[in-house]
Amino acid sequence: MKEYQTITEVSGPLVFAEVDEPIGYDEIVEIELSGGETKRGQVLESEDGVVSIQVFEGTDGIDRNSSVRFLGETMKMPVTEDLLGRVLDGSGNPIDDGPDIVPEERRDIVGAAINPFAREFPSEFIQTGVSGIDGMNTLVRGQKLPLFSGSGLPHNDLALQIARQATVPEEKREAAEASDEPRAGEGEGEGGETEFAVVFAAMGITQEEANEFMEDFERTGALERSVVFMNLADDPAVERTVTPRLALTTAEYLAFDEEYHVLVILTDMTNYCEALREIGAAREEVPGRRGYPGYMYTDLATLYERAGRIEGQDGSITQIPILTMPGDDDTHPIPDLTGYITEGQIYVDRDMNSKGHEPPIYVPPSLSRLMDEGTGEGLTREDHGDVSDQLYAAYAEGEDLRSLENIVGREALSDLDNTYLDFADRFEAEFVNQGFDTERSIEETLEVGWELLSMFPKEELNRVDEELIEEYYHEDAEREPVEADD
Repeated sequence: MKEYQTITEVSGPLVFAEVDEPIGYDEIVEIELSGGETKRGQVLESEDGVVSIQVFEGTDGIDRNSSVRFLGETMKMPVTEDLLGRVLDGSGNPIDDGPDIVPEERRDIVGAAINPFAREFPSEFIQTGVSGIDGMNTLVRGQKLPLFSGSGLPHNDLALQIARQATVPEEKREAAEASDEPRAGEGEGEGGETEFAVVFAAMGITQEEANEFMEDFERTGALERSVVFMNLADDPAVERTVTPRLALTTAEYLAFDEEYHVLVILTDMTNYCEALREIGAAREEVPGRRGYPGYMYTDLATLYERAGRIEGQDGSITQIPILTMPGDDDTHPIPDLTGYITEGQIYVDRDMNSKGHEPPIYVPPSLSRLMDEGTGEGLTREDHGDVSDQLYAAYAEGEDLRSLENIVGREALSDLDNTYLDFADRFEAEFVNQGFDTERSIEETLEVGWELLSMFPKEELNRVDEELIEEYYHEDAEREPVEADD
């Protein structure tokens, strides 16, 4: 290990130093300041005779008299099952006044995407207890399903609700137990419940938001099965580039070594991408769209593609990245690129929030591309897919008629059209709006769906099998008479 006192420039979060030997990319660096304080950094670029170093703790106090030591290894995360229940900063250091972490091993945080040949296709339903997700945009284990939100919207409340309530339905566990060849991932913890762990990584959040997160984790007891990483808004932006990698390395250990089903929540990916742009500007890189680095798609993919299932492994990693769309614009580079990589998106909508709906999920643009794999007989209920399709079609019809109602008024519409308008209102107020503290089983969600669909005469339910209509349709539901066609 050599020590250099050859710093030539300090630019934003970067330090440039001259060297006389080859230095590896991503190598960890210690910078000792004149006053004796030591800061950590990482080699960002290595050329002949010059290296650029991104400093995690910020470059305040670093000058030409500071010493640089290259440690000859990349950044590693100390991993152990004892991390559950701990709170760490954005660099992986404990900040909860707990004991020192005694790791089972130290793992490189860069990681790698799961080998496509070894991937097991995600197909196991996760019950979040949120009807707008379970009923309409089902989440399955191993999926990456982001929340597209906007500044000031309660996306964090929704994320915490999912973290508290995520589970596997009892009927799914019983079906696995009855099978001659149990599916991978059906490991059980105490009391017969599948073991879930939550890895929560916050990037660039305010102290107030951090306090709210911790209060909720402690109040609900969710902290006992969680590992929390906290990078605050006043922490160095460079640290945000390593926080999600530390979190995902921890998740990989818990999933594939300790056989947990891990839910990884990353908030806010917009702050992460802003850190990439800041570093790119300091390096004087040629910018891409709206000033973001041209390699941002690849960088995001290295994070999102670390979710999934591996054949022969019981554990799984499911990701819910959260991003606030600047200006509520889903064509912005961050949501645009995220949408290409992930398997759908859940929209947290400003208009729904202004109506007081909790959670304010807007169903029409929301999508779970793997929903069909997580629904159907033996997984939830045989009517799940049909009910979802019919609810979506009826709500879309009601949305279209709202525009027409504003022009001609309700009196000019037919009785059936008015039923669709009433359905749209009730769908938002009763199906989507359930409160952040209410948990619904998939059976309860589908029962609410059938109650709403029973507003229509049976002949209008053209997306549901007749046998299901006979079994679940509410004959005693109140409905308006329908005008005959001319």
